[in-house]
Amino acid sequence: MDNTASQPPIVCAILAHNEQRRIRACLQSLPLDDPAIAFHLVVNGSSDKTASIAREMGGEHLEVHEYAQGGKARSWNRFALEEAPPAECYVFMDGDAEILPGSIQALHECLKAHPQANAASAFPRNGRKASLYAQQLRAERGLFGDCYALQGSFLQKMREQGVRLPNDLIGDDSLIGALAKTDLHNESQWRDERVIPCEDAGFLCEPLKVTPGSLLLQYRRMQNYSLRHFQNRMITAVMAKGGGSGLPPKVANLYSENMQRLRPRRHLLWWWFDSQTLRRMSLRKARN
Repeated sequence: MDNTASQPPIVCAILAHNEQRRIRACLQSLPLDDPAIAFHLVVNGSSDKTASIAREMGGEHLEVHEYAQGGKARSWNRFALEEAPPAECYVFMDGDAEILPGSIQALHECLKAHPQANAASAFPRNGRKASLYAQQLRAERGLFGDCYALQGSFLQKMREQGVRLPNDLIGDDSLIGALAKTDLHNESQWRDERVIPCEDAGFLCEPLKVTPGSLLLQYRRMQNYSLRHFQNRMITAVMAKGGGSGLPPKVANLYSENMQRLRPRRHLLWWWFDSQTLRRMSLRKARN
């Protein structure tokens, strides 16, 4: 990447889909007037007022990108690998999260202090399972899609090697964490120390309130979590052999060769969702 001297060292990308109810709180949590950070809101496949609210609030401090097609992974590819300006550090966060003061700068400093690392993770700071998630993050060195950072050099390597997320991937954090730990190679090159938990970076998520609308939202989340479970199993097999270069344009391309070995989990919570997910995957396979 060239001409980095005139660019802010940090790019912060906020990915949002129909987040008009939460986008104000998200943007209010950001230091939009910090000259060291270039803020970009990526609004994908939205039919609400997310983009117009953001333009009104962000003014000259926030660049808004509107993509007609939905899908977080597809939008991540387009912005991060095609349109993002040069930077030392790229922070990615969701449009329904609120970032705590100093977290973006802390993620940048964490990566500067650990040049061997490809990624840094922020911590969830609210919710009844926040402490459990934090323990897991420290132990497993995972990433939360709500807020994490990548080295600019690592993102540039993805561009140069043509490594992209499958466009229909559910959840970017697991795969990006694996790509970071393997340095885009296969799993024989797995190094946990390539992802750094950043203790000074944190975010807040909206607490779940039991309403008819929230129950429907949770139902849809469970469907996505089930699909993500099966996608992760297929992607893990790909990563074990070929690494990032072996990723398909769509995970659906892997359905035909994997469907026979996939079974619903024997768990009261997941069996029904998994059964329905596998049925939909079989229909998708038949159409392909």
